[in-house]
Amino acid sequence: MIKNPVLTGFHADPSLLCVGDTFYIANSTFEWFPGVKISKSKDLANWETVGYPCDRDALLNMEGNPRSCGIWAPCLSYANGKFYLVYTDVKLWTGDWFKDSPNYITTAKNIEGPWSDPVYINCSGFDPSLYHDDDGRMYFLNMEWDYRKEGSAQFSGILITELDPKTLKAVSKPVKIFKGSGKGSVEGPHICKKDGYYYLFTAEGGTVYAHAETVARSRNLNGPYELHPNTFLSCTEKYPQAPLQKTGHGQIAQSADGRWWYACLCGRPIDVDDSQQPRRCPLGRETSINEVIWKNDWPYLKNETTVLDEHFDGYGEKQPDAAKRYDFKAGNDKCLELDFQSLRSKAKYEWKDGMLRIHGGNSPSCGFGQNILARRQQHFKFEAVASVTLHGGNFQQMAGLNYRYDELTYYFLRVAFNEEIGQNSLGILSKVRGNFTLPLGQKEIPVGTGPVHLKLKACRESARFSYSLDGENFTEIDYNIDVTVLSDECATPLGFTGAFIGMQCVDLRDKTATADFGYFVYTPILTID
Repeated sequence: MIKNPVLTGFHADPSLLCVGDTFYIANSTFEWFPGVKISKSKDLANWETVGYPCDRDALLNMEGNPRSCGIWAPCLSYANGKFYLVYTDVKLWTGDWFKDSPNYITTAKNIEGPWSDPVYINCSGFDPSLYHDDDGRMYFLNMEWDYRKEGSAQFSGILITELDPKTLKAVSKPVKIFKGSGKGSVEGPHICKKDGYYYLFTAEGGTVYAHAETVARSRNLNGPYELHPNTFLSCTEKYPQAPLQKTGHGQIAQSADGRWWYACLCGRPIDVDDSQQPRRCPLGRETSINEVIWKNDWPYLKNETTVLDEHFDGYGEKQPDAAKRYDFKAGNDKCLELDFQSLRSKAKYEWKDGMLRIHGGNSPSCGFGQNILARRQQHFKFEAVASVTLHGGNFQQMAGLNYRYDELTYYFLRVAFNEEIGQNSLGILSKVRGNFTLPLGQKEIPVGTGPVHLKLKACRESARFSYSLDGENFTEIDYNIDVTVLSDECATPLGFTGAFIGMQCVDLRDKTATADFGYFVYTPILTID
């Protein structure tokens, strides 16, 4: 049996595709670059990262994008001997009446690329998808955003536009085919066809604890659509204490043996002491899978409830997660490129003298020009360790480990030059919901000019930093980190990503500083999850 979620840590808005004997999932990446994470599996249990199609400026330029903007809900499909990827680069999403959401299509003959320059489609709403009909015609779907309304009514329905299969340009005007079931915030449209019916899957209720997936069907692609007699997927209605919450926003696919599968996002909440606060999901929205059966020409979860199975019977057995060491001595570590991302654009770094050298960028609070390489937190309990040597002689030049959610919430264990003692010192910069503090006050830890080994150890709702000068004997820093604030629930006013841990170099003086990282190790501790 395979345990859900199958893609742990921040893997939101999965688009599921099966080509031959291989399953693919494309996930949202929001402000993290490169954009759109694609994973593959033969057995639904063990997944490996294929790559990130949106890996150059022509496909994605997010400098200045606000928090939790960028890549929303991509859709991966296959037809005519090639892969199609549709995606949104959201430029504005909150604090205003408007949503700026340009939609694009890129294609590739090989899932690993190269991917074509994007074709612009529209910007009337987000969550785009492609439907390839069996007569060779192609259709583009997206939700529509109506700025004139308020609340969930701004999600005004699902639009469909026919495209020319060769040019990918629109050959029809958009048609609104579905306004939702009444749960509100209708989005995430995907269509599949079976036995003469077009089935429209949509996410509703907002991507929070009231999230749900609804299904409607029609004999005509443009409708009218009739609603499923039951909600297809929802925890809130009958299962508020289910371990997999926030379920919804997914896609259905059929495997080569005829079985049907549905992949969707979910969250695994941690309870907090304050009963007035919502449960929090620092691992972000993750990806789970459930088998689907058909009854009376309607899809149902195999368990015939509206809640995901914690375990399901796929095609293999999950191999235990192991520690992953990124050793930079050889240079150009391929695993680094698959597991780590930067913010909004490619980070400035190089391989130098057996080290990963990251150049000084803007501050951890800035929406432009940060130089960070970070990876998802994928386990409730884990350790991350890295060695860093800072090349800089001013207090405004710094480098270290950043445990972050976004620009408003992060914990930065950094080395910086301390002019009062004439050498580098170690301290924590903490920013939670926009409130900046120096947890150690003005007292910092002298560490000299050589390499410093930095460690983060997390255990569900709390974490601690420690340091070492020899790489073996670590001293814990007396400061408790609240892991739960690194969550969508604590973002302002809401976020869509998850906790990341990574290597960062900052230079607020003259951009001459660099930091050499000798290694990075991520170790899951599997006694809890």
